[in-house]
Amino acid sequence: MILEMKVPSPGESITEVEIAAWLVEDGDYVEKDQPIAEVDSDKATLELPAEESGIITLKAEEGDAVAVGEVVCLIDTSAAKPTGDAPIVTETPVAIEKIVEPEAPKTVSYATGTASPAAKKVLAEKGIDTSDVKGTGKDGRITKEDAIKAVPSMGTQPANGSRSTERKKMSMLRRKVAERLVAVKSETAMLTTFNEVNMQPIFDLRTQYKETFKAKHGVGLGFMSFFTLAVVRALKMYPDVNSMIDGDFQVKHDFQDISIAVSGPKGLMVPVIRNAEDLSFRGVESEVKRLAIRARDGQITIDEMTGGTFTITNGGVFGSMLSTPIVNPPQSGILGMHNIVNRPMAVNGEVVIQPIMYVALSYDHRIIDGRESVGFLVAVKEALENPVELLMDNNPTKALEM
Repeated sequence: MILEMKVPSPGESITEVEIAAWLVEDGDYVEKDQPIAEVDSDKATLELPAEESGIITLKAEEGDAVAVGEVVCLIDTSAAKPTGDAPIVTETPVAIEKIVEPEAPKTVSYATGTASPAAKKVLAEKGIDTSDVKGTGKDGRITKEDAIKAVPSMGTQPANGSRSTERKKMSMLRRKVAERLVAVKSETAMLTTFNEVNMQPIFDLRTQYKETFKAKHGVGLGFMSFFTLAVVRALKMYPDVNSMIDGDFQVKHDFQDISIAVSGPKGLMVPVIRNAEDLSFRGVESEVKRLAIRARDGQITIDEMTGGTFTITNGGVFGSMLSTPIVNPPQSGILGMHNIVNRPMAVNGEVVIQPIMYVALSYDHRIIDGRESVGFLVAVKEALENPVELLMDNNPTKALEM
């Protein structure tokens, strides 16, 4: 029996995916539920498992865009599984030797080096002279494809050293991210406000409790739980930051679903911590760890990356001192964390060295005014600099045991 494997729908509103990579080769024997391909949608990269066991025949190439419901491979379920002693041999046509006539030398004519009108336009846009392009068309004519593939000169090539270039199609996920970033810049009135946070109180708490916290809960006491809970508190104080624009309407949420930007093997992903307002320090740290592992292993689902109401991104893990993060639509705000550096600071009239982090809030000014944006970031700063009182109800032992 020949089974036709069709592209399943990876999520609502997705009509097309791209074959990112085949994990098997044409003619391989595959087991049921074995991952056979990685497919890119505009939201995530997902694995495609075999629906049945058998010999597979691929019907699409890597890089092909295929519609949801389209056949991408066939599985012969009646084929026996190969053994070490008797591998399956599939018959292939015997190649017939073809006599190749020597290619006649190409003649140079008036068409040699002449660009077609379409090619001429492309070359003009790139600033490339026709004399720098070798034509592959009839009699050496420069075709549009030649013009598209042409790369502008990067100066005189040195005698030694490599100057190769690579042209690689971006994944569907990366193309969608690029499209969304450009849309955010052009469709929102995005501004950024900055502040600084003295991280010493959090350092002191982590030094005192991190060992017992990890022994009890099996996860580390990191910075994300403090920042997430500080953001939850600030969102309750300034609900406009926890809202979005829908046409002529403002939609406010009475819950805090916090998106966290994590770097995965396929690029930036933004899984969501659901109902963060109901989570303890342990709950946040456990969820951050779970989502980060799923993103790293390519197992994150589209449902786990949609529906957030506010985003936190941490460029500090890569060494960023300060940045202006881009709002994650349809959300209206995003908080950027950065690296922690010992800096001189005035404390009680004296200059002391303290671990300082710069923080940035980018927001959509169409829906969030300056008072709310600055007030929100100040509220985050206050909670981080006084976590025992504002995040732990003056009882850190109890707060970290939950």
